[in-house]
Amino acid sequence: MQALKKQHSPLSFLTSSVFDTDAANFWLKKLNPLWSVNQSLGQIVYKEKAANGIFSLKIKCNRHFRMGQAGQHHPVFIEIDGRRYERSYSLHRIDEQHVLLTAKQVEQGVVSNWLAEHAQVGDLVEFGQPYGDMILPEASNLVLLAAGSGITPMLSMIETWAKQPDALAKVQLLYWVKDYEDAAFEENFKKVAENNDNFSFQIFYTQQTDQRLNTEHLSLVSQPEQSAVYACGPSGFVSLAEELFSQAVLFKGEAFSLSQADSSDTGFVNITLLQSEKTVAIPKGQSILAGLEQMNLKPKHGCRMGICNKCACNKVQGSTRNLVNGAESTEPGNLLKLCVNSAQTDLVIDL
Repeated sequence: MQALKKQHSPLSFLTSSVFDTDAANFWLKKLNPLWSVNQSLGQIVYKEKAANGIFSLKIKCNRHFRMGQAGQHHPVFIEIDGRRYERSYSLHRIDEQHVLLTAKQVEQGVVSNWLAEHAQVGDLVEFGQPYGDMILPEASNLVLLAAGSGITPMLSMIETWAKQPDALAKVQLLYWVKDYEDAAFEENFKKVAENNDNFSFQIFYTQQTDQRLNTEHLSLVSQPEQSAVYACGPSGFVSLAEELFSQAVLFKGEAFSLSQADSSDTGFVNITLLQSEKTVAIPKGQSILAGLEQMNLKPKHGCRMGICNKCACNKVQGSTRNLVNGAESTEPGNLLKLCVNSAQTDLVIDL
C-alpha cells in the first residue's frame, strides 16, 4: 500500500518551497502584520493606565500564540531603535484572541519606558514560550501576597479560579501598595468577591498607614499550615513573606526587583569565563549579568528575575550571594543564575 502524502495548503507549500522562513515572514507581514510562518506575534489594539505608574496593553495575538497557565510568564521581544530586547511579563487572557499585558514603568527601564511612553496602537510584539511554576496549586486554600506590580500574576490566577471555584476551597489576596492611586485591578477583585463567597481581598496602603508586611498579618490568614502561599513583589517583600509563612504547606515566591548592594560590597572582583577564555573585572555588589553587560559581554538571558534559567551556568569556583534572599554559596559545581547573584570573591564560571 502506498503511503499517503501529507496534504499542504498552497500558502504552506509556497513558504516552504519558494522562500526561506525569514523571507516568507517579511512578505507575509506586508499583507497582514500578524501573519507569520512560525512567529508568535501580537498587535497592540488598546492602551490604558491601570494605576499610578502601571499601564495595560490589550494585545491581539496570531494563531501561533499559545497562552500559558494562569500565573506563568511569557518572554516578550520588542525592537527599540534597531535593537531587540527581551523581558518577561505575566499575561492575562481576555478572550481567545486577546491578552492583557500589564507593566510598571521603571526608572531607566528601557522596555517599560518604551511601552509606557512610545508604544502605540498597531505596534507589534513577539512572544516566547511561557514558563514558571507559580500556577494554581492542589492545596485546599490559596493565599496570595502581592506588592506593587506583583499583582499581575495574581489577577490571572484569581480570575481563572473564579471560573472553576471548586478547584480550591478558599482564595485570599493581601495586596500592598504605596498609596490609593497605586492599586490596580481593584474593580476586578470586587467583582470576583461579589460573585464568590470563598474569595476575599484586602489592600494595604503603606504611605497612609505604614502597614508593611509583618507578623500581625499572619492573624488575617486562617490555617496557613493548610494553605499554599504565593508571594510576588520586591525581593525584600518576598524574602520576608517566606520567613513569615514558613509553616505553609507550599510556598512559592517571585521577586521582580533585586535588593540593593550591601554597603560593604565595594571594589571589584575578577570573573573568568572558561569557554570564551576571558577575564573581566566587575563591581562586587551588583548582579553578575549586569556587570558582564557593562563590559560589553552578552550572556544569554531572559527574565532577569531568576525564573526562566536562561542565564544559568555552572560555577566552577568562587563565592556568590543571591540578591533575592541573601543566601551565600561557596560550593563549586553549583548552578549559578547570573541575573540574581553577585560575586563576593573572584569567580570562575563555565561560560
